[in-house]
Amino acid sequence: MARKPKSKKKKILFAVEIIVLLVFIGGLYVYGQLNTKLDKIQQPVLDESKIQVNQEVQDSIDSETSTLTGYTTYALFGIDHRDKNTALGGENSDTIIIASVNNDTKDVKLASVYRDTLLNMGFSDKETYSKANAAYAYGEAEQAITMLNTNLDLNISDYATVNFNALTTIIDDLGGLDMDMSYAEIVHMNNYCVETAEETEKDYTPIELPEEPEDIEKIQYTYHLNGVQATSYCRIRYTASLDMGRTERQRKVIQMIVDKAKSAGLSTIFKIMDDVFPMVTTSMDKTEILQMLPTLIGYSVNDTTGFPSSFKFSNVKGSVIVPTSLESNVIELHKFLYDDPNYTPSATVLANSQRILEIVGGEASLDDTQKVTEENSANDTVIYENNGTTWENTAGSDDSGSTDNDYTGGDTTGGDTTGGDTTGGDTTGGDTSGGDDYTGGDTTGGDTSGGDDYNGGDTTGGDTSGGDDYGGGDTTGGDTSGGDDGGDYSEPDYGGDGGGEDIATESVEAA
Repeated sequence: MARKPKSKKKKILFAVEIIVLLVFIGGLYVYGQLNTKLDKIQQPVLDESKIQVNQEVQDSIDSETSTLTGYTTYALFGIDHRDKNTALGGENSDTIIIASVNNDTKDVKLASVYRDTLLNMGFSDKETYSKANAAYAYGEAEQAITMLNTNLDLNISDYATVNFNALTTIIDDLGGLDMDMSYAEIVHMNNYCVETAEETEKDYTPIELPEEPEDIEKIQYTYHLNGVQATSYCRIRYTASLDMGRTERQRKVIQMIVDKAKSAGLSTIFKIMDDVFPMVTTSMDKTEILQMLPTLIGYSVNDTTGFPSSFKFSNVKGSVIVPTSLESNVIELHKFLYDDPNYTPSATVLANSQRILEIVGGEASLDDTQKVTEENSANDTVIYENNGTTWENTAGSDDSGSTDNDYTGGDTTGGDTTGGDTTGGDTTGGDTSGGDDYTGGDTTGGDTSGGDDYNGGDTTGGDTSGGDDYGGGDTTGGDTSGGDDGGDYSEPDYGGDGGGEDIATESVEAA
């Protein structure tokens, strides 16, 4: 008797079962891989007892009346192991980014806190005011988070810290980034590449400079950058927009990394995890990270800004960025991060706002232009403490303003200081009426297939072994995503150590 053929329905059911089984096995494999790779992340125990949140903020969260309850907020710190705070003995966090994630839409907003911003360090036993980046040197992540929470009315409890090597590696693993750049950025990036390559032990090919344009700050060139180059691009501080431009570039690169990673294959993601996770320190445990991973594909980094959005400068000792005022800037920050146009700052913020202006002698004593000392040097450190009668700078060094390199004068009006940048990091302005003259200096590092000569300076690569002296360029613009900039700008004299443009003094003007 002939066998009856299996029904079509049974065949389909069997095929579906096989597919489900394969998906299940594949899922177990991916989960196992992720679980193993997450072990490579450094996960120190965060001492939550050291993390402070302002009482009014906590009360509003507990009563579910706070807009913060609809968001998860993280702190991202970037550590450069060169940058040890000589006064405090720890490492400054020269990149400080607040990331707010809308729990419903998964939209991500990034706000960079400028490293030189004068803020309360958040100690429970005394009042100490210093630059924002010093909080990490004082007490690592716990103190840095507390500094952000208490000055900005936040409730951050989770963080991640990476170093520049991690950034270089992830960009290389993703195949590099296509970057729109200005002529000034190309020059500075090539200079920074020398030191970045030495630190990361990775290679790069210096970009051959195009013909110098009339407007060196205009974004008009596109290059494919590898990890060393893109990281060096993030470190640029000495274009017209100074540190405001640097933080803008950092946020721009983060956006590009997120977009590229979302379309990367699984093998690429696994390679990034293998290479980068050992360089990451975070408070989140494996379970939390694994729960987040399925939703990461839906995250979208759309808006970025800098903090403070309204500021001036105190140049009494070194230079600090002074929010004008902290109260109004916190209102603007909550409007940006949490879509809360009616936020009322806490009593702690109001008190800190008043004391910051007290310390610098009132808003009338502030400058519109910034003088910047060499980063993480003795003259880059300010520590204000109350001695019982007045605020005293206890950092213990004078403002000599002298290092290997010096600025040739002029002031810079870079950066919009009235509303913050919310465009994702586009530095498209910068009218350079008059141009910059490269009056000497032999940059004899990497090979750029011929190089260019600028008034005697032989530019044959990225190594600034003799230093470029930008002797008189007048930059009357420097518009950073909407900022109206005016004033005279003189570029730095690169000392010749190829070490990333250590500058003694320069100027940037606030609105």
